[in-house]
Amino acid sequence: MSHAFSLLSLLSKACSLPVVGGQAVMEGILMRNGASYALAIRRPSGAITVEKRNWRTLGPEGLRSKKFLRGFPILVETLSNGIRALNRSADLSCGEDDAKPMSRTEAALTLAFALGMAVLLFVAAPHALALLMQWLGLSGGMDGVLFHVWDGLFKFVMFVGYIAAISLMPDIRRVFQYHGAEHKTIHAFEAGGMVTVATARTGSRLHPRCGTTFLLFVLSLAIVLHAVLVPLLLLLWHPEYAPLRHAGIVLFKILLIVPVSAMTYELIRYAAVLEDGLWCRVLRAPGLFLQLLTTREPDDAQLEVAVAALREALGPDSPYADRFEPAENTVTE
Repeated sequence: MSHAFSLLSLLSKACSLPVVGGQAVMEGILMRNGASYALAIRRPSGAITVEKRNWRTLGPEGLRSKKFLRGFPILVETLSNGIRALNRSADLSCGEDDAKPMSRTEAALTLAFALGMAVLLFVAAPHALALLMQWLGLSGGMDGVLFHVWDGLFKFVMFVGYIAAISLMPDIRRVFQYHGAEHKTIHAFEAGGMVTVATARTGSRLHPRCGTTFLLFVLSLAIVLHAVLVPLLLLLWHPEYAPLRHAGIVLFKILLIVPVSAMTYELIRYAAVLEDGLWCRVLRAPGLFLQLLTTREPDDAQLEVAVAALREALGPDSPYADRFEPAENTVTE
């Protein structure tokens, strides 16, 4: 979920500070700064291990500057790097020092599995439930708006319900605490003073540029486009065999993920440069509300990990190095 991840570093306002983004992982935090990221993990011994790695990009560099084309590859590369970091954090947090980092093939297979499960849960299952509403006489066919209203409602319920359900798991609650620690530490950095556990503690666990907002916008935009484009498609393509018709529509919805993510990326960039005001607050409100589920108040030990990750992401030679206290109980690899 979090999936959300380092989109922070790509969607925020241009400012004099370097823009860092993060992701909570198992017993730790990833902090990205430009072309590299730092991964800080609390080890079973209590020490903090910090690793710095290159951020792996997807596609040609020129594509990343093309509006309405860059959103999907950026989303995929963010998920791919996040999965690698999550896998590495699981090894380090369990004390498996010699475990090899995930290969490209393993990362690709894991990403494909994760995307497949997301499609099953948030595309195929809501479509099937909307069909149930049609069978019960509470909805019309796919060429009507009410079918897609039900489909969208089930999408939101399953999305929020999924987050609420996994938050009951102790390990995921700790990940959500690290998510809160990430936000608090970034707030402390953006405030301009020292970045310490004490200064981070006073910040909000919610952040307006959290990648969670991206996921929510993807879901919302998908619902609108499905309601408009599916009926149009059925005007051009309407096989008599019902299973084929529904399978084709589900495939069409899956393919729409590419333009939906591209459009959402541009929408988030637009929201990021808005001056603070009513319209800006309206755009931010749903994401901040969702963060009430995806973040928890961290303890000082978790904030210490977040500070270590940000310190390493910026680097010892950055002009902001003097805003951090000397590292203690931290091993950099």
